[in-house]
Amino acid sequence: MRIRRRVVVAAALVVSTVGAATVALTWEVDADPVPAAATTGGDWSADAPPAPADAPPGTASGIGSPTGARGSTVDARPVAVTGRPAGQVAQDAPASVTYLSDRYQVPQSEAARRVALQELSAPLAETLAAKYPAEYAGMWLDQAAGGILTIAATSPETLRPAVAGVPDATHVKVVPVRHSLRQLTEAAARVAGALGVTVGTDVVVDEQANEVVVLTGDVVAADDARLAGALDTAGAPARAQARKSGSSILKACDPRYCPTAPMRGGIRLDVPRDDGTVGGCTTGFNLRAKSGRYYVLTAGHCVVGGRHQLVDRTWHQYLGPKVPVGVESTSPVLAENAFPYDYAVMPYQDRAIDRWAYPRRGGGDQASLVNYWCVADNPACATKGSHDVKVTGYTAYSAVQAGWVVCATGSAYTPKAGEQYVDSGAGVGYVPGTRCGEVIGKASGGIDVRICARPGDSGGPLFTESDGRALGILHDGDPGTGACTSPNEKNTYTPVSTILDRVNSRTGLGIQIATRGPTLDPIGSSTR
Repeated sequence: MRIRRRVVVAAALVVSTVGAATVALTWEVDADPVPAAATTGGDWSADAPPAPADAPPGTASGIGSPTGARGSTVDARPVAVTGRPAGQVAQDAPASVTYLSDRYQVPQSEAARRVALQELSAPLAETLAAKYPAEYAGMWLDQAAGGILTIAATSPETLRPAVAGVPDATHVKVVPVRHSLRQLTEAAARVAGALGVTVGTDVVVDEQANEVVVLTGDVVAADDARLAGALDTAGAPARAQARKSGSSILKACDPRYCPTAPMRGGIRLDVPRDDGTVGGCTTGFNLRAKSGRYYVLTAGHCVVGGRHQLVDRTWHQYLGPKVPVGVESTSPVLAENAFPYDYAVMPYQDRAIDRWAYPRRGGGDQASLVNYWCVADNPACATKGSHDVKVTGYTAYSAVQAGWVVCATGSAYTPKAGEQYVDSGAGVGYVPGTRCGEVIGKASGGIDVRICARPGDSGGPLFTESDGRALGILHDGDPGTGACTSPNEKNTYTPVSTILDRVNSRTGLGIQIATRGPTLDPIGSSTR
């Protein structure tokens, strides 16, 4: 039996503009009596058919669109939220406004509106979850679609009028889904219980997909025999995915303190010498032989010379925690110290590859990386910040041209008074990291650049920032100590292509720049 009733409350409707407002609504609805299930569990009833199974989030139209064929299954109730004017919000969040304006090419006023709507969304979500537990299914801001606050609901015809008067209502859209947020949260708890893991950490709710997600690769293995059964007991759509889904590129790290996987070009190597002293160099690029074995490339003079008659081993943070990295290869010999053949192709020490390789179940593309660590005298860092660069291959020495803008990363460092760290000879005031400059020639037989470098940067990578192509590793250059002060300082890099040609002609190992890894499984590489 249908019951027609009128709900009348005071109204203060604020439409289209973002400003302070407390909202109450007046409307008339047709509604069936509320089934017990709808008030307790949010389950579908015979009188309230769910949204079509093939109706994904985002397919419904906005607040002013026609409702479904049936009315709401619950009493329509108003929501009350308060929002601040966009101009006021913008004053408190200038960086956020600038980001949105730059990223989506919108005016500052439009960016400010979006930030204000974002601020409003948190109390709105809390209110809807409390008032409509059987209908509300989550929300998100769709910046790419124009800064639209998208609200998922099992009964859009109920939530549309409930939010019609919120500030900036023209940029609020309600879309149909099958399961309420309460249902998904309860399902996540069931799955977590079946697996003996933590809900919210190992089992989460994907509001945009309207699904429960089990994160594998850490506490839960992807091949866990219990997984299929646990997903079946969810009572809602549920899936498993690697914890590191999509891109697995990690954040850049301070070249001096970067002891975690994956191994990257541009981090510190400490090299104990025969006489008891310790020198510092920098990792260049990851290499891989056709056999699938991985190596770390650095400068030959780091391990070949008068104070290196014994077999050298390299470490990261030698004075603590002393993380093992590579070992000088003697069979075959993979190191020389006579320019332009200044290179050391170093296999990993025993069990060190397990420390530096991507996790077996890490997921993602497992790209080989170069560390891009911001320093004060690199102006690009003011806008882009520290990050990792994917290595996509290498550019042959013959193709490198004067005038190219290139970047280099080094880890040279002289510790401050009282600081326990190996002194590479950089001089106090030099900060390790990434700097960019210009190729000024190739007449030396290497790649000559205007980029500041110090002792300890040797072996560090030279690369093109835009496409991640390896160019060379640092050999030597103008004398200098301490902070970078000369814009005309010249340094020379041994070409990667020269090194590869030399090593492969002498050994037949088929060594190339690795574009993925290091991993524990064979991968491929590319050149051009």
